[in-house]
Amino acid sequence: MDLDPKYSSAVSRRPGPREHIRCEPGDVAEFVLLPGDPARAAVIADRLDDARHVASSREYTTYTGSLDGVPVTVTSTGIGGPSTAIAIEELVQLGARTLIRIGTCGAMQPGAHIGDLIVATGAVRDEGTSRQYAPVEYPAVAHPDVVAALRTAARGGGFVHHVGVVHTTDSFYAQHEPERMPIGADLAARHESYRRLGVLCSEMETATVLVVGGGVLGCRVGSVLAVAGNRHGGEHLDAPEMIARRDSAVQDAITAAVDAVRLLAAPNE
Repeated sequence: MDLDPKYSSAVSRRPGPREHIRCEPGDVAEFVLLPGDPARAAVIADRLDDARHVASSREYTTYTGSLDGVPVTVTSTGIGGPSTAIAIEELVQLGARTLIRIGTCGAMQPGAHIGDLIVATGAVRDEGTSRQYAPVEYPAVAHPDVVAALRTAARGGGFVHHVGVVHTTDSFYAQHEPERMPIGADLAARHESYRRLGVLCSEMETATVLVVGGGVLGCRVGSVLAVAGNRHGGEHLDAPEMIARRDSAVQDAITAAVDAVRLLAAPNE
């Protein structure tokens, strides 16, 4: 495997399968879809032609197939920034160049409802992983080509969607129950400041994808999220119809990401 000289450590340059995702040269396509849940990777792989299971290791499950003849890979990242960064590093070592996260989120604005989609233009870096890669002043921004493709795909699918900045955090329970944390007052104040600044939702991986995949490794990156709750609007997954709306939105997010890849992979005329 002929790696860029910037990969200098023994773990990066070791031949054979990558240390964590267990994929080898030839297994990974230029276009990669990144769900968090390994089970969701299989669901997304069903949208590809001739998808094959490549590897499963820890939280990482990988399939590779094609869309309209263009190779596409699906790799689950697990939850949070650290595992997402590892997946991205190893996928890029193997040839990934366009990375799109497909996930869920909790909405922070009253106009975003369970069942809607959110296309991220950027992310608040309220997490630790990206700070190991870039100073906190560096912005986490999605590639404009990916944003445009996701937005076009969402419009084409007739999906209610919102486009803007999202919030990435390291703690699921601090996000949902800040009042019981010892620093709850600080968490609530920061959350309110983000909400007043128009941040659309909160989740746990997008900033890592944008900073590590985009800023550091130079890939085209983006994120499309299904709204799974809204504490401010009082919408929670405590009723069957809400769960059904969330599940439908996840399928819509998959459709938008798959159609965005088709747009990004189409030859320029």
